Amino acid sequence: MKGALAAIERNDFQTANSIFRNLIDSGLPLPDDMPYYFAETLFQLGQFDNSNNFVSKYLEITGFTGQHYDGALALKEKLKAPLAQIEACNFCDARGYRYRTCFVCEGKKQSEQACSYCKAKGLVGCSRCGATGMIKKINVFNLVEFFECERCSGKGRLTCPECGGGGKEISECKTCNGSGHLSSDQLCNHHASQEQTQVSPKQ
Repeated sequence: MKGALAAIERNDFQTANSIFRNLIDSGLPLPDDMPYYFAETLFQLGQFDNSNNFVSKYLEITGFTGQHYDGALALKEKLKAPLAQIEACNFCDARGYRYRTCFVCEGKKQSEQACSYCKAKGLVGCSRCGATGMIKKINVFNLVEFFECERCSGKGRLTCPECGGGGKEISECKTCNGSGHLSSDQLCNHHASQEQTQVSPKQ
């Protein structure tokens, strides 16, 4: 903790960030004011959503009696504008991290894969004749007669109704859930990039 505070004093917020994260990962008991200092550090690093989470945690833990109560309220006020920018931005997720184009569907929101109905064959067995191409009937003399199946014209196979015979089906991209984009670890500046002029609004 002392190392993190010393880093904050010299405006070395990256080092402070690393120390705080190591403290959290250690599983050791943390001082009550640690969430406040971590929130201030995250604010300086532009991680506004995370900063808001930690300052809220500090206020939850210490209430009105915390040593940094006034500072926490001031930080909450400073966070309002950047959090509003994140909420209004179509180029980042709810945490403020830049969207990147989905590498599977390449932003098309849909992906092509082998048809699951016909197993990519483009054909399915005719259910009327049991894929034999022939219909068996018993006539009035109790004799078995065979007729060409009218449904499949005696072929025993039909064009797959799902893929139209192409062996492929197009569905919502499972990697990006049909959004066309994925989150990244890059903080957003809320401006469109050359590659990303339009993305789906936040849900």
